[in-house]
Amino acid sequence: MKEDFKLKWDKVVEIITDNIGEQRARTWFGVAEPLSYIDNRLLLKLPSEFFAEKYEYEFYNILTSSMRRVFGPTVKLDYEIEIIKNDKDSKIKLSGKNQSPAVKNKFIQSMQSNSPIIDKKDPKPDFDPQLNEALTFENYCVGASNKLPFTIAEYIANNPGKNDFNPFFLYGDVGVGKTHLIQAIGIRVKENRPNAKVSFVTLRQFQQLYQNAFIRKEIPYFIQWFQQMDVLLIDDLQELSHKSGTTDALFAIFNHLHQNGKAIIFTCDRRPMDLDGIADRLIDRFKWGITEELPKPDLELKKKILEFKASKNGLGLSKDVIDLIAEYSTGSVRELEGIVMGILTRSIALNCPITIELAREVMKHTVRPRAQKVINFDMIVEATADFYNLNPDAIFSKSRVRDVADARQIIMYLSHKLTSLSSSAIGQKLNRSHTTVLHGISAVEDRVEFTKDLKEAVNAIEEDLKK
Repeated sequence: MKEDFKLKWDKVVEIITDNIGEQRARTWFGVAEPLSYIDNRLLLKLPSEFFAEKYEYEFYNILTSSMRRVFGPTVKLDYEIEIIKNDKDSKIKLSGKNQSPAVKNKFIQSMQSNSPIIDKKDPKPDFDPQLNEALTFENYCVGASNKLPFTIAEYIANNPGKNDFNPFFLYGDVGVGKTHLIQAIGIRVKENRPNAKVSFVTLRQFQQLYQNAFIRKEIPYFIQWFQQMDVLLIDDLQELSHKSGTTDALFAIFNHLHQNGKAIIFTCDRRPMDLDGIADRLIDRFKWGITEELPKPDLELKKKILEFKASKNGLGLSKDVIDLIAEYSTGSVRELEGIVMGILTRSIALNCPITIELAREVMKHTVRPRAQKVINFDMIVEATADFYNLNPDAIFSKSRVRDVADARQIIMYLSHKLTSLSSSAIGQKLNRSHTTVLHGISAVEDRVEFTKDLKEAVNAIEEDLKK
């Protein structure tokens, strides 16, 4: 018969399943093994630190309420993790940071109760900056597509008192890593200046705090509280739309911080000029510093992210598996993380090696199928001409100018690779002989792996064609 604490954990999982669904509950909580329950501390064995991070942040509310309901209000949670699978010497123990009411500070309490804790006589900030210690610059994968926003973020983190890029307005699609990047700024500032007042807050949390302050007639203290920050990080700014009172409060906070050389960083899913339902005077201020897009990862960066996430979770993904995932995923970092965790979970559950077939099975449930884009000769000519900033007519001419000649050979190479055209057919379209086309294809194949400029050109054109 199961021990009492194990039965209680089963009840916790049952409650969680009712709230988040059977599939998610099985993925994230089905792998947890309760090891002991001593002095109101439940010890869970988890496959990796990533699961602990998920428990502590994404599933914090449901996990906390379910555990208190079953185990009682004083329950605390610890984790045991084997860094190397089946190696007991590699075990580490992590303490749950957010499971005990005793460790909650005033700011977290105010977030959860929707009421800012403010001492009117001495309104000094007393709070957890709400930073996830895992979201550092060191844990952020950088490639050609995101190097500029990363460089700006790191500069701000190392120079928070300068107004060079203030405010920093970072926008991009859901799941591309905006939250990670701005949290990394806060973490670096705290590393360099432990006494700095840094606050990360979602716009929804900011709005909830404002509403409660309004009810209590404490708006001046709410504004004054945020005006004491050295670095203010606000996530999901698009949710400010049509919230006039909150906009007015943010306007006052922004002006004070900016005038005093304090760093202000926003994330949003669109550019400032595309925001609606927000006063023009505030949108104008968003443009005072620097606005930068965080694009979806390109193919090479997706591979780098997959390698990093797999290594972090003790997974050995082959080049074929990484290439498959990178090629067919949409580019969202969250999607890539989900695929890696799906592979990890499935390989553990089935006790099987990680193969192409296993990766395809996981992706079948994670990645939305894409219609296969048909690429033709004219599309290749247009994309190549655009890349080299050429008139397409020049490609069909007898010109031997370097850029024209390179573009012509790349067209031969990509037409051979991406279409069903024979070398003779390619030659006819380019007004070149069959032998010339074969030479062009061979020349690109021989140089592409060793010539940086050529490789970048071929990859950029091919990626553009597949969009």
